[in-house]
Amino acid sequence: MTTALTTYLNFRRESREAMEFYHRVFGGDLQISTFDDFGMPVDEGDGGLVMHAQLTTPQGFTLMASDVPAEMPFTPAAGISIALHGDEEETLEAWFTALAEGGRIGMPLETPPWGGRYGTVTDRFGIDWQVVIDTGSDASAP
Repeated sequence: MTTALTTYLNFRRESREAMEFYHRVFGGDLQISTFDDFGMPVDEGDGGLVMHAQLTTPQGFTLMASDVPAEMPFTPAAGISIALHGDEEETLEAWFTALAEGGRIGMPLETPPWGGRYGTVTDRFGIDWQVVIDTGSDASAP
């Protein structure tokens, strides 16, 4: 038996676009199912929205998402961020740059007081990301 903690994002009508973007950034296998695929009753015009999407990356990350139909309340993500960290500097830099396309860099990748490199970005879908690169310093990241 196994357990996992997985990031599951909700969007109003952008889930397909967001997940295809993340697929381009991270690679891997993307599966998308719509409300129509499962015969779920939603308002007219919402059947093609994403009921469930799952991206499994070559690194073993799992990112899931769905659209929230118009008849359901929706609050955009706030107060959380997704952290990417490790020592594969080139890969993490590339992800940071790709996530920033059409988004906003909050803090460029720089050397913080604890060592390594750290930066933040809000992607074009409003999702906050932290990138932490371990460059071999003895200090630990927060």
